[in-house]
Amino acid sequence: MSRLLFWIALIGLVILALRSKSTRGARPPQDARHGAGAPPPAEAMACCFHCGVYFPASEAVRADGHDYCSAAHVRLPPK
Repeated sequence: MSRLLFWIALIGLVILALRSKSTRGARPPQDARHGAGAPPPAEAMACCFHCGVYFPASEAVRADGHDYCSAAHVRLPPK
């Protein structure tokens, strides 16, 4: 009886392995499934001269050669 169960389990595992191998080849690559290409490049960060918070450099308010996170911090002295 135990030999029969062993052979049934072995045949079941072989069938599962063959199925997973055949479906793995038919699946599109990870990037194609989600429609996304390469990740966007990382953006440079800037540090606010007043409060020290880091934020994207494209959002910086520049004054007197320093970067600020907002126009309100331009008027305040550095901490």
